[in-house]
Amino acid sequence: MRTDDLDVLVIGAGVSGLTTAICLAEAGLRVRIWAADPLEATTSFAGGAMWGPYLVEPLDRVRVWSRTTLEELRALARQPGTSVRLVPGIEASRTPVSPPEWADQLDGFRMCQDGELPKGFATGWRFVAPLVDMPTYLAYLRQRLTSASVVIDNRRIETLDEAAAASPVVVNCAGIGARDLVPDTALTPVRGQLVVVENPGITEFFSEDTGMSEELLHIYPHGDAVVLGGLATPDDWNVQPDPEVAAAIVARCADVDPRLRDVEVLGHRVGLRPTRPRVRLETTVVNGTTVIHNYGHGGAGVTLSWGCAKDVTDMVAIVLP
Repeated sequence: MRTDDLDVLVIGAGVSGLTTAICLAEAGLRVRIWAADPLEATTSFAGGAMWGPYLVEPLDRVRVWSRTTLEELRALARQPGTSVRLVPGIEASRTPVSPPEWADQLDGFRMCQDGELPKGFATGWRFVAPLVDMPTYLAYLRQRLTSASVVIDNRRIETLDEAAAASPVVVNCAGIGARDLVPDTALTPVRGQLVVVENPGITEFFSEDTGMSEELLHIYPHGDAVVLGGLATPDDWNVQPDPEVAAAIVARCADVDPRLRDVEVLGHRVGLRPTRPRVRLETTVVNGTTVIHNYGHGGAGVTLSWGCAKDVTDMVAIVLP
């Protein structure tokens, strides 16, 4: 049943849902979030995470969304307590390749010189990128929502009809949950697994351009800990850490940086990237209620979060008087 004290209901409390709710609430709208899982159980909580458009379409819109988010993350890096930092490092490939088209958007971009790359790598480039410690960042977003009087209800729903009955506008940021909620069979999980280890003194990130391989390699330092990755297994719903996969991840990363050999493992993270041929950001109508879909970001949830959220806010402004 609808109430008179709600303008927009956001479904989902991952990084897309929280960021969207912030933009809406700070635009003066009355917002509430329904989330099936607590923040600590979201795919976003399990993320690495570094800015970078990661295998997502459509490219024309992704360029705009990622650029908007980059500027926002740069601003957040200047604020204490956000966990967003601008960190230098290297992305490299074992074969000669060109750098990604978005590389020139990042500070300090240049091609690596002889002797800068680990053994076995043929090409690489240095730049400074936003690096985000996701557990701390999500807590920051939650606190910002609290300051904007936004309540997060732990509520699992089976259909969008339930949400449509509660609010004049619904924003669907359900992530992989949108597969059943919408339903949308074009949305599939890509399983990710990370290992968190004690930091042996690493201050710069390293990331391998692995193309379409399921085995990823990245080293993201976050103070006393380092997040090592990773994995990208399509159509895998298993959210339990695999010890053999974890050992392989650490071994791959230690081959790049020997300081990671025999480090203490602090924890494991597993998440299901909500992957779709194209990010879905569009308006539909459910039982007379405007529903704006904002899901299918794959592994680029953080990278697209502020850009998509601001587009949603503009779309809601057209619907509500």
